[in-house]
This record gives sequence, structure tokens and C-alpha cells, in this order.
Amino acid sequence: MENAAIKLPDFDATVEPLNDELIDDPAIARILKTVRGHLGLEIAFVSRYVEGEQRELTHVSTDLELPMGPGFREDRENSYCWHILQGKLPELIQDPADHPFTAELGITDFLPIGCHVNTPLRLADGTVWGSFCALGREPDRSMNPRDLAILKSFAGLAGERIETVLERRICDIEVRRRVESMLDGHAVSIFQQPIHDLATGKPIGVECLSRFPDINKRGPDAWFEDGERVGLGTQLELTAVRCALETLGGMPEGVYAAINASPKTILSGDLRRVLEETDAANLVIEVTEHEHVADFTALARELDALRPYAKIAIDDVGAGYAGLRHIVDLQPDILKMDMILTRGIEKDPARRAITAAMVSFGHEIGAKIVGEGIETQAERDVMAELGVNYGQGYLFARPLPVVAARQHLLGNISA
Repeated sequence: MENAAIKLPDFDATVEPLNDELIDDPAIARILKTVRGHLGLEIAFVSRYVEGEQRELTHVSTDLELPMGPGFREDRENSYCWHILQGKLPELIQDPADHPFTAELGITDFLPIGCHVNTPLRLADGTVWGSFCALGREPDRSMNPRDLAILKSFAGLAGERIETVLERRICDIEVRRRVESMLDGHAVSIFQQPIHDLATGKPIGVECLSRFPDINKRGPDAWFEDGERVGLGTQLELTAVRCALETLGGMPEGVYAAINASPKTILSGDLRRVLEETDAANLVIEVTEHEHVADFTALARELDALRPYAKIAIDDVGAGYAGLRHIVDLQPDILKMDMILTRGIEKDPARRAITAAMVSFGHEIGAKIVGEGIETQAERDVMAELGVNYGQGYLFARPLPVVAARQHLLGNISA
């Protein structure tokens, strides 16, 4: 009869398979190996209780060839762990022969079990998740309550780690649900930030920027990071691309629209397929540089396939991963200087020198230069003096709703 004080999970519900993060967790592997070393035992393992009145081994540490390993399931009634939880066996067993009941359990002779130290693994709410166990194949009369206390200490560490991973898994499920709710595009809004020619002051383009429902709490970067975290990064980016393309009808002639895409999304080939289906003109694809690119050759090849549909810009030059050689390989039409180079450029000779070098570099490879984050007239004047072609920032306009952006463009073009 089960002890009423024991809080057990719902055994009628199917337990989710363990995710790779928990199965391959190096911390749990180290804990098991260390407890084996401290106790001088041959096997240590973690198990959990699952549906069908079974228990499942989740982590096993041993140097022996065993007939069972992670993922092995058996009736919980055949395990020492279950009967220890029920109070039928003690947590410290020096020799199974001291407890006649062990003779009824097939596992006693199957391994065989010689000595056994075990404690239940409980989560913070008191629920018994499984058990933490170490055993040897020979009886050991030297095992004592101190050894059990050591095992319990390590079990506490393992339980904390398991709970951390389980909580992260629950969080990931919620994050995935939240990201999936964006994929139909109905909740994604597009703002456009104008880009101006520094020589004439006229607008020559806009950057399309995604906005999500909780913009006051979490910025777009956080949403895209969440998408990447749960394996939906490319899908969310493509949703943003489609939403941006839907806003481009009626763009003034000669004004381009820039749309952001990560190297991963570009390399997937899905962006190319989306652009193949659009009739939008004057497009620019801005390659965001917030992630390491493992294969610039493959990226350059895919960008070449996009050129019939759009020009290519490299975003955040001066702060991203790509070096100048890689930028040359990508053959961009536009280089967007990171705003870190813009801030206070009128007072900083180093920033002016870097910007002048970037202008020269752009001239040599045939690329236009955009200065991002221009907020003051002084910054704008120095950028123009150094030969930067275009400017983007609050001095010209903040990101605007599409209708307001269109009014800004038309008003400044006709001025």
C-alpha cells in the first residue's frame, strides 16, 4: 500500500521523452561519476517513474558492460528504488541477503546486486521524480550512514540540475507557443525608418522593421532570439519578410526598401523562394551580422542567387563577425556602418579615421555607405564631409508606421 505522505506524479499521463539537453547533461554525468568515486562503487544511476507503473533509467555511470542503460524501462515493482520509496526496503543495503524480500526481485540476481545505496529524487514541490542510486555487485559491510549521507548530498545536486532543465523545458514550450502564434503574420506590424541622401537631404530608402504585440516590454531582437531558441528562427524571420513585402505597394519611385535577413535564413534557400514569388521592386536584403557564419562561400553563393531580386547590404559593419575579406567575398552593394562609429564622431578622431577608411573601402568595391544612428546635425555634417553617402537615424526620422513613413517620403521628395 502506497505511503499517503508521498507525493507522486500522475502515472496515468504519458511522460514526455527526455530532451537531449537533459539526457546529455554533463553536470549529471559528473555527479554520478563523483559519487561512484567517493563510495567506491561500480554503478551509479538516476531513474524516473513513468506511465504504465514503470521506472526508466535516465543516466547511468559505470565502467562495466551492463544489460541496461539510459532509456531502459522495467516494472517499478521489480526495482529496489520503488520498494525503498514505499518503505519496504532501507535506503542503505550492505547485503541483499539481510533482507529476504530482495530474493523476490529479479534484479537482485540479474545484475547482480551486492550492496545498494538509494534515495528518492524529489522536485522543489515535493513530487517524487525518481531515484538516485549507487550500487556494487558484491556485499560491502563497510557501507554506513555516512555513505548514505554523501549519496543524499549528491542526489540533491542532481535533483537541482534536473529541475533546472525541466523548468527550462517548460519555459521553452511556452516560448514556442508564443512564437508560433506570430507565424501567421496577423500580429506582426511593420514600421519603416527612412534613409536619406546626405548630399541632397532627400530620402532614398527605408528599412523595414518588425514590431510585435509586447513592444513596450520586449524588443524585436528578443522575439527573434526566442524563435532561434525553439527552432523557429527562420520561420519567424520569413514571416517578418512576408509582412514587410506586403507594405511596399505605392512606394515612391526610386526609393528602395531594405528587409533584414540572417545568414541562416539566407542559407536555407527559403528567402530566395519568397522573393521569387514577389513583384516588389527596388528591394535590398540587409544581411544581419549577429551570428557567426561558418561558410562564407556558401553564403556568397546564395546571395548571388538573390541578386536578380534585390541588392545586398551588410548590416552593422564594424561590429559584426565578418572581416573585410569576407565582406569583399560577399560583394555587397551597400555597407551599413554600425552606430557605434556614429556616436560623437565630431569629437573623436579615431571614429573619423575608421569612417574615412570605410568610405575609401566602399569606393574601391563599388558599395554605397550608410551611416546608422545619426542623431545630431554635427554627426550628420561630419559623415557627409567624410563622404558617407546615406544616413539613417532619429535626426531624419524615427521608425514610423507605414502610412506615416509614406507621408514622410512624399513630403521630403517634393520639398
